[in-house]
Amino acid sequence: MKVIAIMRPAGYLAESVKLASSMGFSTITAPMIDVMDKTDSNFKGFLDRIMGGEADYIIFTSANGVEFTLLKIKYPDEFIERLNETNVIAIGPKTRDALLKNGIHVTMMPGSYSSTGLVKELSGIEGANIEIARSSHGAPELVRGLLEKGAVVHETQVYQIISPKDERHVALFKRALAGEVDIFAFTSTMMVRNFMALAQEMGEKDEIIRIMNQKVVAAIGKPTRDTLIGFGVNVGVIPEHYTFEEMLLECKKHDC
Repeated sequence: MKVIAIMRPAGYLAESVKLASSMGFSTITAPMIDVMDKTDSNFKGFLDRIMGGEADYIIFTSANGVEFTLLKIKYPDEFIERLNETNVIAIGPKTRDALLKNGIHVTMMPGSYSSTGLVKELSGIEGANIEIARSSHGAPELVRGLLEKGAVVHETQVYQIISPKDERHVALFKRALAGEVDIFAFTSTMMVRNFMALAQEMGEKDEIIRIMNQKVVAAIGKPTRDTLIGFGVNVGVIPEHYTFEEMLLECKKHDC
């Protein structure tokens, strides 16, 4: 049974382990990223423009973005009513499901679950007012691409990504260095950077990269893949659709 390292935020671990196990993988878990609430100086303007009917599109890039946005709203029913009067865009099925669960209609979900995929698919947005609610480490390609298409773009960071550290990370690196991890699954650039920072801190960065290049490394999205390549890591699996389930299916297909 192949061993896969799952490094997603703590809130996703149980679901991820269950999914991987159902596909015949053995798992080792150590969250390389986690999330916490954040309210930046742009949030009031974000809220005022939506409540004032000034927004043409509202983009949510993750389920966390949906939940952390709603947590900040004093009168969520009125806010949701306003959202349903405009165009709400979800990147990925998890984001879409989080919106639908809260009674928010989804106007569009790009076929490619990424910022670049959304920019490619959105047309006729010159002069449109676009609001984005996402994390503190959102890909710059989204804002840049929308601006290049002539949109007026406002972004608020509704949660931040942090780097946890506990005994699980030590256990993961110990098993990885012993050659006991067959698949390293990375779902974001921050996950890669935090993983490499921990490896550097332990004095094992070069060795872990050498071992990873003898195993299978899977990445969700081109930014994640490119970050790994930048560290000298070969990426063997990148799913067409950017979800954890699709990554596992792709690994299964290639008999990872």
